[in-house]
This record gives sequence, structure tokens and C-alpha cells, in this order.
Amino acid sequence: MDDAEIWTHIDAQRADLADFLDTLTPEQWATPSLCPDWSVRDVAVHLTQSTTAWPRMVLEAVRSGFRFNTMVSRVAREDPRGPDEIIAALRGMAGVRRRPPGTAVADPLTDVLVHGQDIAIPLGVDREMPPAPAVVAARRLWTMGFPFHARRRFTGVQLEATDADFSVGQGRLVSAPIRDIVLALSGRNSPVLPRV
Repeated sequence: MDDAEIWTHIDAQRADLADFLDTLTPEQWATPSLCPDWSVRDVAVHLTQSTTAWPRMVLEAVRSGFRFNTMVSRVAREDPRGPDEIIAALRGMAGVRRRPPGTAVADPLTDVLVHGQDIAIPLGVDREMPPAPAVVAARRLWTMGFPFHARRRFTGVQLEATDADFSVGQGRLVSAPIRDIVLALSGRNSPVLPRV
């Protein structure tokens, strides 16, 4: 899939997630997400901040002692916007092609797909993950190191999607829907790699 197609999927997934967020109650916005210590609101805010200008990102990194996770968490929690503003910001990202320095075009797609699940699963919502963009996300997660180190975590395992053209790794075969593979590669609890 080329960059233009990936951006089309990013725009579609952001719009779809905004529509989903627009249905949530205040209690659901406050629900803990799959991201440790983050509510549904915090995850949604984080997604809107992926197009933050480079100078602002540098400033926030300095303020956080160049600790990436600390910066991301702090900036999301300090954001004062309410649900309507967050939804409008997510919708307003359609057509925006800015991404954090050092990231691949597949990264914002991976973010919106995975974080959409981080929001939906704790709410008991079965949120679809379209196979074609999910394969792009899974390939990106497999090849990147920090912060997921998927190849190292899945040493000796071959992951094969049952509903998409995706297979990586070598060893014991584990077959699963591509959504479950994406969640596992991104470090989430998944039938592919359940936490015990």
C-alpha cells in the first residue's frame, strides 16, 4: 500500500473514531482505557496531539526531561479540552499530513487503529478493524523496535492472520484474526498473547 492510500485510511479511521466518540456518555469518557492510567478521554486527546508542531514537541520533551512516555502522558492529561472539542479536533485532522519527526506514515494509522481498540474494548464495544489497514499496522509493529519490540517478544512464533494476508516470524504457528495480532504486537492483552 502506498503512502497516499495509507493517508486515506488514516483520514477514514479518524473520522470513524470521531463518530464513535460522539456517541459516548460522560461516564464512558471517564472509563479507564486499555492504556495504563489513561481514561478514554486521555486516549482520545492523545490521538489529536499527533499533528502537534515540531517546536511544541521539543518544548514538551524538554519539560519532561526527554522521557517520551512521561511527556505523552503529561501532555494528554494537561489538555483542558472537553469531549466536543476533542471530537472536533479529531475530525479537523482530515487531510492533515503532519506526523511526529522520525515516524513512518504507517505510525498514525497504527495509532488510530490500536487506540480505537484501547477505547472500545473497555466499553464493551466490538469495534471493527478493517483488514487492509490492519495489515499495514501489523507490518509496522513487527518491524519497529521501541516501544513494542514485537520481534523479540515473539521469538520462536509464526503469526498468521486468519482473515487477511499477513504472516510473520518463524516457529510455533499461531493463527488469529488480524485485529488480535495487531493488539498483541502493540503489547495489548490479546488471545494471541494473553496476559496471565
